Amino acid sequence: MAFEGLSGKLNQVFKKLKSHGKLTEADVKEAMREVRMALLEADVSYKVVKNFVAKVSERAVGEEVLSSLTPAQQVIKIVNEELCNLMGNENARIQFPSKLPCIIMMVGLQGSGKTTHAAKLAKMLKKEGHYPLLVACDIYRPAAINQLQVVGERAGVKVFEMGQIAPQIIAKEALKFAKDHGNDVIILDTAGRLHIDQPLMDELKDLKALTNPNEIMLVVDAMTGQDAVNVAKAFDDALGIDSVLMSKLDSDTRGGAALSVLAVTGKPIKYVGMGEKLDEFEPFHPQRMASRILGMGDMLTLIEKAEHSISERDAEEMAKKLESNRFDMNDLLDQLRQIQKMGSLRSIVNMLPGVSGKIKDENIDEKQFVRIEAMITSMTKAERQKPSLINPSRKRRIAAGSGTRVEDVNRLLRQYDQMQKVMKKLGGTGKNGKMSFHARRQLAGINMEDLQKMMGNPKK
Repeated sequence: MAFEGLSGKLNQVFKKLKSHGKLTEADVKEAMREVRMALLEADVSYKVVKNFVAKVSERAVGEEVLSSLTPAQQVIKIVNEELCNLMGNENARIQFPSKLPCIIMMVGLQGSGKTTHAAKLAKMLKKEGHYPLLVACDIYRPAAINQLQVVGERAGVKVFEMGQIAPQIIAKEALKFAKDHGNDVIILDTAGRLHIDQPLMDELKDLKALTNPNEIMLVVDAMTGQDAVNVAKAFDDALGIDSVLMSKLDSDTRGGAALSVLAVTGKPIKYVGMGEKLDEFEPFHPQRMASRILGMGDMLTLIEKAEHSISERDAEEMAKKLESNRFDMNDLLDQLRQIQKMGSLRSIVNMLPGVSGKIKDENIDEKQFVRIEAMITSMTKAERQKPSLINPSRKRRIAAGSGTRVEDVNRLLRQYDQMQKVMKKLGGTGKNGKMSFHARRQLAGINMEDLQKMMGNPKK
């Protein structure tokens, strides 16, 4: 997962600082040496690391910090603030023009995930109330047009294509089509190459001159580390990009590119791809990313994912069941399916405060939900509604029917009991005896701290 190595090393540094109680200037300098090494190992640009450590050191050895009652916490606060500054501090977003449509030109090297992420962006904009149009301007890569049609259909977005004719003609006709059909956003999926060359840049410059895009968004692969930063600088020098979309950030355990892009290019990261699914895509929030790096979690993003996954009607229905103590195995199954819509277990774990870094990848079993679903669906209707009916012989039947063991069924029943207790704690009403939608949403979701107990590979 992104920043996993860096997060672990920084937390070790801060743990040492906290053990000192009072700090001396020598303690801070030693800690900053370790921070520098951690950032370099995370593949952050050397110049960026040098400037970052200098800024943190200057602030951390001040009288206000060293004489503080909690100097280690002050140092962590400074590191957090400087990480936010490094990544942009502000949440950069697409600026929509007063006169629509908004034209977004997606550029990048072949293999960066440009086509898929064009569809991801289109789907997100559609959810926000826009009417996007995907335009197939990559006429060179085999099956590029077909790929855009496939992901466009999955995203529920119209794809405009004219086959393998000049991309300039395709773009020009797409503008007319969008005007006739009321599309307020046009996303041009342009051609890429395995490397930056003059023919590629000339074609992109022609498209830029023809369409006058409101946003030129460069897609870079986070797993290429500093090469991603070099690509961003080269594209910006040749074409003049407006922003960066970083793909595969979930697969890059170092994350150095995300920490270097703005400092090297001056262009902000606006979106990040966090998985293969079209929904595993989110706006880039520097403050939230800094919290993840420092092991503080990211509850705001987690809440937003929950809100997208749980409809208001479902939340209302679940809240009523909880208030009347009618939460059964069918509801548990519904909750697990809701969580699966929020992304992989690893991505959820990384957003939990105090949990990220403590649970290793090998202890997260992505197939655990599949087994739980198999066990619940192997129960009779009566057993799902009243789990207390499940005696030893029924447990053996459920285990055999789901391909699991009796121990697994026992664990599931314990988890169900724990969850019922959590739901009761969350119960109650607000003013005037009514419960707010936010409270209902909380009631409708599984307590995330208890989720750890459901995702691991327990030692037998």
